[in-house]
Order: sequence, then structure tokens, then C-alpha cells
Amino acid sequence: MSDYILSIWFFTIGIHLILFLLIFSGEYVRFPYLLGLEIPLPLVHGPIMYLYILHLTCQNKDKYSGLLHFAPAITVYFILLYFFISPPENKIFVYQNGGGTYKELRKSISILNTISGIAYVSLSLLYVYKYRKEISMQYSNTEKINLSWVYYLIVGIALIWVAVILKNDILIFSLVVVFITVAAYFGITKAGILNFRNDQTDTIIQDDSSLSIEPASVKYQRSNVTEESMQEVYERLTDKMVSEKIFKDPELTLDYTAKLLNIHPNILSQTINTIENKNFYDYINRQRIEEFKRIAVLPENEKFTILSLAFESGFNSKTSFNRNFKKYMHISPREFLQNRNLPLE
Repeated sequence: MSDYILSIWFFTIGIHLILFLLIFSGEYVRFPYLLGLEIPLPLVHGPIMYLYILHLTCQNKDKYSGLLHFAPAITVYFILLYFFISPPENKIFVYQNGGGTYKELRKSISILNTISGIAYVSLSLLYVYKYRKEISMQYSNTEKINLSWVYYLIVGIALIWVAVILKNDILIFSLVVVFITVAAYFGITKAGILNFRNDQTDTIIQDDSSLSIEPASVKYQRSNVTEESMQEVYERLTDKMVSEKIFKDPELTLDYTAKLLNIHPNILSQTINTIENKNFYDYINRQRIEEFKRIAVLPENEKFTILSLAFESGFNSKTSFNRNFKKYMHISPREFLQNRNLPLE
């Protein structure tokens, strides 16, 4: 669905550019029936970008409610209906005289466009942030998730809005051309968007009176699980980490870990958050760091490289390992080993 929305967005931008060029070049006098169609289009780009990001990050809850975001643009088209049915010569006169009787209306629409741009850029950033937070609670490895280009997308549209506010036509056109080229490339070649489930109620839970929770609850409530129950869950989790070292699985997820413990994912997430004061991602990667520290000092591992031991500990990339190691140890892996005089590669 996100690809369909992206295609619609590119088509809309293409139409907008054509109308823009007709007006900028003065060729609009040959196509007066097209005049005015470009006015509400800025109110369309923000909602399309917002819906694209919602679908891309699987945060869309109702596929029809998104249509409400286009209400302002549709309303403006209705307001301009009288202008659309006006004779061609009247339309051309309005454009050649800076708006004529529609001058105040254009100012109001311009203000609405600015508000819409700011609002949807802010909303898009908010939902990308929520997505990053969500995946940290669900996955132990987020290296496959590349959200940088989504930020570039939002920043790109924000720069275009700045150019619109400055009313610099050349800058607007240049930024739009660059934006659609870059957005098309990254939109087609995008990778690393994980499809996390908003509703985890289908997780299989066997009877356990001490860990009871309402299955229909998606967001956990701290009052639903006692401290004793969380402590029991934590002890079982710790046992799994120590005895089976499940953190060595680079694709370990919250759902899978919860199934191993026969509990609801929300209970496990709440337990880790409460006792460790960490999300799932940070908790698992801390276990991997401790495992690396343990095996790195073993004499039989002197022949192995740092990266091979990192992979053995559960990491699946050098970047992830280095970032997490510095985060918890405040030094690089190489500095850590040098401080212990270990002759590792």
C-alpha cells in the first residue's frame, strides 16, 4: 500500500509541476480551463506524505480515516467552484491582476497551506519517532531498519515549504525536482522497514494464574501484573539467558522470547522496563556485550578476530556491535581489549 501511495504522490507532484510551469512561463493563457487547479494542491502533499509514512511503518489503524486529511483541499476546491466555472477571459484577468477579487481568499489559502505544511511535517516526524521506539521494544536487532531516508524525505518536503513561504519560484521548482528524484530512488530501493504487529493478542498463552492478564489488552497496565509476578518472569528470563543464551540469536524478538517463557509479550516488555529500566533492544544487546567480554578473555579465543567474537555473541554487524559496546562500556572494543593486554586481532 505504501508503494501505491508513493506512486499517487509522484503523480500529484507531476501534475502540480505541469501547472506550475504553465503559470511560470505564461503559457496558462492557452489553457485557461486549468487555472486554479494548482491552488489547493499544497494541501494534498502533506496528508499524502503522512499517510505514506503511516503505511510504511505499519501504523495505519483505519484505511478509511486517512481520507479525512484531504478535507481541507476538497473544501478549497468547493470554495473555488465559482472561479472554475467562470469564463476563460475572467480567469486570465484574475491571474494577470494578482488575484483581483480573490486576493484575500488567496492570502487565507496561503496561510492554510503554511499551517498544513508545518502540521504534517511535525506529524510525520512524530510517527517515525514512535516507530523507532516501537521496534526497540520488539526487536533485538534493528540494523536492517534504515529510516535515514525517511527523515530525508521529511526534511526535503520541509525545505520546499520554506521555499513556498519565501515565495521563491526558482528555488521551489529546483527543490521539487531534486526532491522527487531522490524520493523516487529511495522509495523504490528502500529496505529495512519491519512489520511489527500493533496487536499482539494472538500470542499463545497457556494457563498461569500467577501471570494472568487480560488477553484483549494491547497496551499493558502496570496494575495488571504484581511485582511478585514480574520478579518470577525476570528470574525465568535470566535463566534462559544464562542456560540457553538465547540472546545469541541475532534475530531474537520480543514475541519469540515471550513464547519461550509462555507469557504475553506485554508482560515480558513490562518486566524488562520495570526491573532493568531498559527496552527489549537494550536489554538483549547488553547481554551480548557481557557475553563478548566473557569470551574475549578466554585464552582459546586469542586466535579469533574481534568481529568474529562479536558475531558469536549475537551481533550481526560491526556497526551494531561497536555502537552498543561504546554505549555501555564508554570505550571501543579495541580499547577494552588493549586495556587487558589481549593479543586479539
